[in-house]
Amino acid sequence: MRSRENKIGSKNIFGRGWQARIFLFVSFIAGLFFFESGGAMAQTPGPLAEWQYSAGVGLRSMFEDPLPTWETSFGAATEVQPRYPGSSQYHIVPGVTFDVRYKDIAFLSTGEGLGVNLLHGKTYRAGVALGYDLGRDQDDGRHLHGMGNIPAAAEPKLFAEYTIFPVVLRADIRRGIGGNNGWVGDVSAYMPVYGDEHLFGSQKLFVFAGPTATFTDSTYQRRYYGVTALQAQRSGYRPYTPGSGFENAGFGMSAVWFWSDHWFGTADGSVRRLLGDAADSPLTASKVQLGLTLSVSYQF
Repeated sequence: MRSRENKIGSKNIFGRGWQARIFLFVSFIAGLFFFESGGAMAQTPGPLAEWQYSAGVGLRSMFEDPLPTWETSFGAATEVQPRYPGSSQYHIVPGVTFDVRYKDIAFLSTGEGLGVNLLHGKTYRAGVALGYDLGRDQDDGRHLHGMGNIPAAAEPKLFAEYTIFPVVLRADIRRGIGGNNGWVGDVSAYMPVYGDEHLFGSQKLFVFAGPTATFTDSTYQRRYYGVTALQAQRSGYRPYTPGSGFENAGFGMSAVWFWSDHWFGTADGSVRRLLGDAADSPLTASKVQLGLTLSVSYQF
């Protein structure tokens, strides 16, 4: 499960409606292109776009000065996601969600992991974090019988985020330690597309949207989408050896609704299209991967 604490309280973020419409239009066209042309998805820790785990965090420094010394939230969440990368079957995963931040320096959350912003300013932040990959169980779907398990793994990560208002550009690269043992990189962009500070009185609603793409090396691809000679004997699939390349591309939207000073809910949705060798894998039952997460949290 993941969480995000968005405390952006300024209408100035949403004051450029024409830019939001242009950004959404370009992102939508890009999403249609990828939807019609390829496929793959990274389950680390879920099918949402990587930027959705920290949407709005990079904008806080521009509109909230000084930042609170400590910010903490805790709640419950439910995620609907594919049973494994490339699956056509979905399941519901309940869990807890939390987010703890110390100024603009350190954080611990179910979405971003444990990390430190080594560089940070009004329009940028960059640092290191420790996340995780959930792995894969051969009992997750009928297409995986005979493929064996991929253990869960820790994932050290380097990340950077830069704001060219109102667009936030984000990139990261991470490596599985054990489990998939591969390299994964994401490039993405998002922006606030709607904001209302006085929704039904004192309630607040913020919406973010943007595209994303994920690149993986051959080690990762072979673990999640490849079929070795031994696995071929056990499963009946033909041997398949994918190479490195873009694993997926897609589009996501995130909404944060504060209905009191402490209680808030989030809704995150995404669509990903598997690309290249991941899309062509005999294990891939569906090239289109959808994700939806709903959460309710209390902010201290």
